[in-house]
Amino acid sequence: MPITDSCQLTTKDYTILEVIRERRPIRDEAFSTILQRKISRAVVMFREDIPANVVTLSSRVAYRVNDGPAETRIVAHDQMRGLVGMLLPITNPRGLALLGLAEGQSMSIPTADGNLETLTVHEVLYQPEAARRERLKLAGVAASESRRLDGPGLRVVHRSDEPYDEAQNKVAAAFDTGFDDPGPSAA
Repeated sequence: MPITDSCQLTTKDYTILEVIRERRPIRDEAFSTILQRKISRAVVMFREDIPANVVTLSSRVAYRVNDGPAETRIVAHDQMRGLVGMLLPITNPRGLALLGLAEGQSMSIPTADGNLETLTVHEVLYQPEAARRERLKLAGVAASESRRLDGPGLRVVHRSDEPYDEAQNKVAAAFDTGFDDPGPSAA
């Protein structure tokens, strides 16, 4: 099984790792090393583009430690009450190591006693991004439209390669007519 240092992360997962790096005090050198490897070697993708066989946050994953039996956990941002033994937070070296790996990929990490253990992704049983794509597909929504459904996006008001037309820009036209609204009074 190939040992890899590369990983694929969603933009959200990558941002969370950067925040952890910035805010977490560096007490655990092994954890910091894994975190730095993840951030520096990540291929960052939109959630619509991440392959379904890659571990993302909230994925349920079957993995092996060395040659041991497969364990199933949910890779999570942090521990949550009521789910003892089901979650593997990314604040744990194992959870962090699994994040961004694809099925069949492995990563070796140092253990507390100074040895190395190899984690191998056996199977991604559930990935929220893949589940979302499936729901959109069943609803008949094209992948290109899914970003638009997430909320307001950017709207082109004026393109630099086209002549500017004041009549089309109602906001600019309102200000050009001399209308001057000072806003609510401070009284």
